[in-house]
Amino acid sequence: MSDPRGETGYVEAELIDDETQQHDEPATETQAIDVVEIVESEPGSLVLEEHVAEQEWTREFAIEDSAPAMPETELAGSGELASVSDEQEAESAAAETTSQQAVPAAEAAGPRLQSLPMVKALNAGLRRALADDPKVLLMGEDIGPLGGVFRVTEGLQAEFGAKRVLDTPLAESGIIGSAIGLAMRGYRPVVEIQFNGFVFPGFDQITTQLAKLTNRHSGAVSMPVVIRIPHGGHIGAVEHHQEAPEAYFAHTAGLRVVAPSTPHDAYWMIQEAIASDDPVIFFEPMSRYWPKGEVDTVENGVPLHASRVVRTGTDATIVAWAGMVPVALRAAEIAAEEGRSLEVIDLRSLSPIDYAPIVQSVQKTGRLIVAQEAPGVVSVASEVAAVVSEKAFYSLESPALRVAGFDTPFPPAKLEDVYLPDADRILEAVDRALAY
Repeated sequence: MSDPRGETGYVEAELIDDETQQHDEPATETQAIDVVEIVESEPGSLVLEEHVAEQEWTREFAIEDSAPAMPETELAGSGELASVSDEQEAESAAAETTSQQAVPAAEAAGPRLQSLPMVKALNAGLRRALADDPKVLLMGEDIGPLGGVFRVTEGLQAEFGAKRVLDTPLAESGIIGSAIGLAMRGYRPVVEIQFNGFVFPGFDQITTQLAKLTNRHSGAVSMPVVIRIPHGGHIGAVEHHQEAPEAYFAHTAGLRVVAPSTPHDAYWMIQEAIASDDPVIFFEPMSRYWPKGEVDTVENGVPLHASRVVRTGTDATIVAWAGMVPVALRAAEIAAEEGRSLEVIDLRSLSPIDYAPIVQSVQKTGRLIVAQEAPGVVSVASEVAAVVSEKAFYSLESPALRVAGFDTPFPPAKLEDVYLPDADRILEAVDRALAY
């Protein structure tokens, strides 16, 4: 990712929701790329050109220098200049100080019920965690003034300061290694990995250090580190930008692995992950970043590692997580039109897995289909199918089936619809299960 600072120093982005076109040029579709370009349109001004796929709104970003304000201001309606009074300066300084202090959780959360896309729900959850605990830090590439590639951390550095929302060098091993050191000193760092395929340069730090330090010290050392990773496909991106690497981390003892599928879960699960004394891999489905959902900012009711039935049924059980949950729900809707009743379970936590709702469901339906975006061999779907076969063997009317991405590297964007499971592939598995 190109560094947006360059020789111009830090810059801050102002979001403009461009519902009415600001220019005469027609809106164009955009493709997800890993480049943010800042160009100088005229002396003293900068323009940020950003491309993010499948957004529900058009965005323009006006970039302004974060240099201190001039001590003079122009009076409205005249060319005369008036000096800012000492009283105004004092009020401005007090307001700036107050904005960077922790605010009460109720104020940070805003209205109890809000309709938010997942990016905004994550932003609100991170803001609340930062406000509640001064030991919480955010770290990542371009997460400060820019707000991250997906704008999850937008506005947080301006609110909490550059010492708590840190822009880092482009070095995942260094980012995660620094987070480990901070955790050992009592902080709660939250690391952002820009795209899912970029986590692998830091894989050694995660699996050989972060996951093992608590055990290595016989429980005397806690590792409250959260690693946020965009997950899955459906955004038409290039290699290393669309992957589902959950099996690597779910297989690693010492790591907790979770994946929300709704804005409400994202809001609460990020806060619960930050509060955990164990390291948490937090997968965020990119395909669910922009659709809105209702978020209750006062009451959650579902623990971090609990599975949840999101649609009841009697003929077969579908287990999914992250971006595959809405696909499974779509398959259930189509099946209902054909007279079949499918129960859908959102796994939510990939390590540990809450099997009780799954086993109870399979004991009722007699059939299990596990759907995921990742390849099927040696996967989370494989583990769920194996464990349910052990725990509910006499209830199964057919073998547990997996619907997954193919066992190949993620293909170019034009072939992602072929690679990723859709509702039809899930329904084909349902047909096979019902045929036994």
